[in-house]
Amino acid sequence: MTLRSTHEKPVYVRLREVIADAILAGRYSDGDPLPSVRALAAEQGANPLTVAKAYQGFQDEGFIVVKRGVGMFVAPGAAARLRSAQRDDFVKHEWPVIRDRMARLGIDMSDLVAQA
Repeated sequence: MTLRSTHEKPVYVRLREVIADAILAGRYSDGDPLPSVRALAAEQGANPLTVAKAYQGFQDEGFIVVKRGVGMFVAPGAAARLRSAQRDDFVKHEWPVIRDRMARLGIDMSDLVAQA
């Protein structure tokens, strides 16, 4: 996992993206342990409190579970729910911007498919 280089978003949001990307990529599967707050903070060059905030958000949303004295783990079904949430966000927020830009540039979807 590496922290993305874009600095438009707060660090804890970028950390959430790093964690989510790792879960979606299969680096962490359902039930797998996640790095400790201190380990992830050291790996990403972030403040441990910021990492804790990112983990807390995932815990609040049910994507990770905490086992006291043991650590944090990927919750059952987290990858599928993350994928669904990110898919919905893409369709609602990113796709309209991409579609409008394609129209301004005269790019047809069939042209893109043919190039792939």
